[in-house]
Amino acid sequence: MTETPDPRRAAELVVAAWQPDGPLLDVPAALAALDAAARDAAARGARLLVCPELTLTGYDIAPAAAELAEPAGGPMAEAVAAIARRHRLAVAWSWPERDGAAVHISAELVDRDGAVLARHRKAHLYGPDEAGAYVPGDGTPAVGEVDGYKVGLLVCYDIEFPEQVRMVALAGADLLACPTALMAPYDAVSTLLVPARAFENQMAVAYANRAGTEHELTYTGLSCVVGPDGADLARAGEHAGLVVGTLTAAALDAARRANTHLADRRPEVYGGLTR
Repeated sequence: MTETPDPRRAAELVVAAWQPDGPLLDVPAALAALDAAARDAAARGARLLVCPELTLTGYDIAPAAAELAEPAGGPMAEAVAAIARRHRLAVAWSWPERDGAAVHISAELVDRDGAVLARHRKAHLYGPDEAGAYVPGDGTPAVGEVDGYKVGLLVCYDIEFPEQVRMVALAGADLLACPTALMAPYDAVSTLLVPARAFENQMAVAYANRAGTEHELTYTGLSCVVGPDGADLARAGEHAGLVVGTLTAAALDAARRANTHLADRRPEVYGGLTR
């Protein structure tokens, strides 16, 4: 897709993906760990920090999800906004969101002044535990802006559905931030699908996973920042840590000149996808 460079974009956007190992069911400890990760990311020049799915509670919480869930703007959200303000760093994070009787797995993009830029409810629930504890979102694309770059949100399993990712791209995203909790043996999602999603949509992807174990689950790690050409800008191994990659406006524009997938779409022939 050929497009005119956006004059509002900074020359680059430095993005960090945080890959923690725990804690589980210890929100104060998780907040302390997030604060340390944000400090590290900011010191390394990052302007956006992407965190894993269910950032502060741990992922494997289905039996306790209803008890742990908080509404948008609740105590967890206030604490994350304070961290964003303290370190002057935008943060994409995830939590169990209560909305009346419903509980969603939600993600939020918070600006460096603590303001909420975008919010997404996970549309594709994985397995019986998630289906029994949460209500899926409607999949409406959620896109905010950081330093002139449009940042979309999805959560974990959502990225494994090309239709959902394409909707975010068509909403104008330059970067997809995806909090995740990818467990063994599905490392191909990070190593194969995430780069493919970036390449076929000409947008960068920041995919933040967990390390270590929770109950019977073992996480694969492999958090990454992938460029719009599908090449890794940064990639973690299996252990806890933080990786930092730099998306440039020049690389984004070059990928969109070289690849024409979005411009060559033929929506009129895709009706069978919804029949």
